[in-house]
Amino acid sequence: MEIIAFGVQADERPLLVKAFAGRHQVRCLDVFLNRDTAPIAAGYEVVSVSVNADLCAEVIQELAVGGTKMIAQRSTGYNNIDLEAAADLGVTVGRVSSYSPYSVAEFAWGLAMAVNRRIVRAANRTRNFDFRLDGLMGRDLHGRTVGVLGTGKIGEAFTRIAHGFGMELLGWDIAENPRCAELGMKYVGLDRLFAESDLISLHVPLLESTRHLIDAAALAAMKDDAILVNSSRGGLVDTAALVETLKAGRLAGVGLDVYEEEAGLFFFDKSLEVIDDDTLARLMTFGNVLVTSHQAYFTEDAVGQIIGATVRNVEDYLAGRVNDNFLVTPGQRPAAAR
Repeated sequence: MEIIAFGVQADERPLLVKAFAGRHQVRCLDVFLNRDTAPIAAGYEVVSVSVNADLCAEVIQELAVGGTKMIAQRSTGYNNIDLEAAADLGVTVGRVSSYSPYSVAEFAWGLAMAVNRRIVRAANRTRNFDFRLDGLMGRDLHGRTVGVLGTGKIGEAFTRIAHGFGMELLGWDIAENPRCAELGMKYVGLDRLFAESDLISLHVPLLESTRHLIDAAALAAMKDDAILVNSSRGGLVDTAALVETLKAGRLAGVGLDVYEEEAGLFFFDKSLEVIDDDTLARLMTFGNVLVTSHQAYFTEDAVGQIIGATVRNVEDYLAGRVNDNFLVTPGQRPAAAR
C-alpha cells in the first residue's frame, strides 16, 4: 500500500520513509492538508497529517469521497480534527498519545533562559562585534518561584528541571501529580500562582475551558517582571492582550514556541512576503520577546517516537486492531460525543 503524508518536514522525511520501509511506500509532501490540498489525497486509503492540518468537516468529507478510510495524525493534540464528522463518515482517526516529554520541557527551559539572559540579543550584537553589556542583565533563577500550569508528563519534566535550579515550585492542574508534590510543589489557585511566580510555563492542552487561559486579567495579575513561556498551544494565550501588556512595559520576557494564529505561517518561509498579521508583527517588535516556530517537540528522539507510534497505528488499523491512540473507530463515537 502507498500512504500519503502531508506536512512532512525535511528532517522528518527520511525517518518516516525508513520506518515504513518493508511495509508500505510513503508519498511525502511538504504541503499541509487543508481545503485546497485535500483533493491530492484522492485514492489513498491511509492519510497521515501533521498537527497543522485543517481537518474540518469539509476536508474530512473530501477525504472520504476520495476513498480515505484512516487518518493518522503525527501529534498528540487533535483539536484540529472534527471527530464527529469522521465518525459520521466512518473514517478511523489515530493520533500519538505521547512522546518524549523531555523534548518540549527542555526547549521550554531554553526559551526561559534565552529571554532571561538576553542570549539572542547578545548573539546578534557580538556578530557585529558589539561587546557591550548594556541591556543584557538577567536574574538568577535559583531561589525564585516558578509556576507550572499543567503537570502531566511534560509539566513534570519541566518541574524536575526547575527543582534542579533550586526554585520554589507552584503548580496548577485539575489533578495533582504526586511525583511533582514529592519535589516540593505546592498546588495553588491561578490567582496565587500568577501573583507569586517569577517564571510561568504553560503545559496544558487546548480545550474550550483553557482557551485564552492567559487573558488580560491573568496578565494583569502577574508580576511586572515575570517571564512567560508557552510551548504548548498558541490558543492558551490571548495574544492581543499580551501585546497590550508588553506595550505597557510589563513582563521581563516572553518565550513563545506557538501562536494562536500560526496556521499558514509556521513551518513556511514567509521571509519574502508581507505579513498581514498585525498582532504577530507587533509582537515581534519587542526586544524581550522570543518567538520560535513550533519546534519544541522537534528532536530525533521525539520525532522517532511519533513516527513509530504512527506506524503502529497504521498497522493496527490494517489488521483490524484498536489501540489507545485511536480517537474514532468504525461503529464507535468519539469519547467526547458519547
